[in-house]
Amino acid sequence: MPRSVNAVASRKRRKKILKLAKGYFGARKNVYTVAKNAVEKALQYAYRDRRNKKRAFRRLWIARINAGARMNGTTYSKLMHKIHEKDIQLNRKVLADLAMNHPDAFKQVVEEAMKG
Repeated sequence: MPRSVNAVASRKRRKKILKLAKGYFGARKNVYTVAKNAVEKALQYAYRDRRNKKRAFRRLWIARINAGARMNGTTYSKLMHKIHEKDIQLNRKVLADLAMNHPDAFKQVVEEAMKG
């Protein structure tokens, strides 16, 4: 009885890894065992950094809001406290965009939050 090796599936599996390794340097792009390690590590980094990206953007937004708040005579923490107290439904992404690109609108938001 002939030996069954399921060449179709194993070739497909290897091609999938080598396709993911396209553009890598040196043997990482065309030697299967090296490419497999490189791709696995790359996927780990991708998984981790999808979460880190959210953190990085939040930090950026906070820095921008703080800069805009200080230009309007308050601080980030005081502004956010007042915004939550007044139930102003603007998230940090929108506030940061206003602070950067529409300072007059951001000033109105700050005035609305701080009055009273």
